[in-house]
Amino acid sequence: MSGWASASWRARQDTSSCQSLVRGESNNHEHDASTYIFSPKNVELSSSDHLLASNTQLTLLPSPMAAIATITSGPVPFTDVDDGTVPKRPAKEEFGDLVTALPWKQQAGLELRLYQGFWLPEHWVAGTVVFQRRFVPRRDDVILASYPKCGTTWLKALAFATMTRDAYPELAQHPLLRLNPHDCIPFLDEIFADGQEAKLEKLPSPRLMNTHMPYTLLPESVTTGAGCKVAYICRDPKDMVVSLWHFLRRRQPDLSFAELFEHVCDGAVAVGPIWDHVLTYWHASLARPDRVLFLRYEDLLQDTGKHVRRLAEFMGRPFSAAEESAGAVEGVVELCSFEKLKGLEVNKKGSAGAYHAMPRDSFFRKGVAGDWVNHMTSDMATRLDEIVREKFRGTGLAAP
Repeated sequence: MSGWASASWRARQDTSSCQSLVRGESNNHEHDASTYIFSPKNVELSSSDHLLASNTQLTLLPSPMAAIATITSGPVPFTDVDDGTVPKRPAKEEFGDLVTALPWKQQAGLELRLYQGFWLPEHWVAGTVVFQRRFVPRRDDVILASYPKCGTTWLKALAFATMTRDAYPELAQHPLLRLNPHDCIPFLDEIFADGQEAKLEKLPSPRLMNTHMPYTLLPESVTTGAGCKVAYICRDPKDMVVSLWHFLRRRQPDLSFAELFEHVCDGAVAVGPIWDHVLTYWHASLARPDRVLFLRYEDLLQDTGKHVRRLAEFMGRPFSAAEESAGAVEGVVELCSFEKLKGLEVNKKGSAGAYHAMPRDSFFRKGVAGDWVNHMTSDMATRLDEIVREKFRGTGLAAP
């Protein structure tokens, strides 16, 4: 058994009732329980070696059918739950007039509107209004937030793997091996823009969700009271610009790096200004440390395991001593490593995203820190550093 699997099973405290249930020793039914199946993943497990994970429910079926375990609590892959039955009702149909009245700007092929201090893609503005007014969080929800190209894909993978380690104890059967991380966790900004928030109700708790919105644009139902939890990841703005440029060039090949750099320095970039975006979460993490976790991409690169433990503790799923001994943390780190994810066939083909579908391989370029030196002049780097340093002055947040 792998370290990931043995950690999950070793952590179980009481196995007798599960073993009896698997063997059909309840309700006076007869069952062929030589194997049972984790639906919908078709993971066959030997009843003599394994026990049911804590977030599954065993459905006993008449002989000769085997018992089938179905997942009854989350997180589960969003793609597996989204059956395509929720129709699109674009939020702009309701709030179109509000959107058109906002200041407008075009940047790197995107139509932007200035909404509550941030330049949002026009397509997202009406959805953001609906999100702010109508989103009802569940107490155990976790929202993963980031500025674009600051480690979003990695954070999604790490959070999803950490939260689902009991449901998928065999590493070889984990959904991240067949699904892009963006297919596992719903992107709130697009879902609300398309008026498809009913999809979120199909997800069992706890839910993992993702947004690029700054903290001040999140619903009050999230930012006040008990609400739900928010984990945020930021990155050196210089590396962000480089990563964003490569990403946007996949649909706008003639985009100039100098042009994008100027937009970033002016603050007139999608979901920008970036420094204000970062500071909204930094201040929130100081004011509500039990509800907002602030992570740095560079810190995760330096010691991934340490920050996976922080993330797990924050999300309410800390690693047990048995899991630590069995290498469960290392299992999560390995599964979500840049090399592992980039090398998967599912991340080499197809596209992700409803509004601007992007090739899945565009989410995996280098996964390093400091690549900006290969794209910026020293004057450009100094200019952006000075802007960020001035914006961060007096906040307690050190500039990169």
